[in-house]
Amino acid sequence: MVVSFPEVGTITNRDLTYVVIVAETKGKWIFCKHKDRDTWEIPGGHIEPGEKPMEAAARELHEETGAETFELKRICTYSVEHEERTSYGLLFHAQVEKLKKMLNSEISEISLDDNLPEKLTYPEIQPDLFHKVKTELAKYRR
Repeated sequence: MVVSFPEVGTITNRDLTYVVIVAETKGKWIFCKHKDRDTWEIPGGHIEPGEKPMEAAARELHEETGAETFELKRICTYSVEHEERTSYGLLFHAQVEKLKKMLNSEISEISLDDNLPEKLTYPEIQPDLFHKVKTELAKYRR
């Protein structure tokens, strides 16, 4: 798999299939574990028909982490090339102020960490997305 970050304006919302939200709260990064897996994920998922990417990001973040109060910031588009097929997504950062305890039925657990967990669901993709967000945030947090 090859992850890349296309130039701004080259990918339209119609091309987007996924949203990924690198989220943090109180200085810790938020990761979730799907009930059918023993690996960790960055929150995210599919954009539903008729849904705007920002709406999808807010929905997925809430469903997968229990985030109730948060600020979403669009970071960039990304692409994943796999077996001669390319998928496009939109990468977000979320600053979460309030998490609720009750989780979506698909998610068994959330974790608050200082860095990426070792055991990732998508190890060929998630580190690139995570580091892209950290790099972009560093430009503003100096």
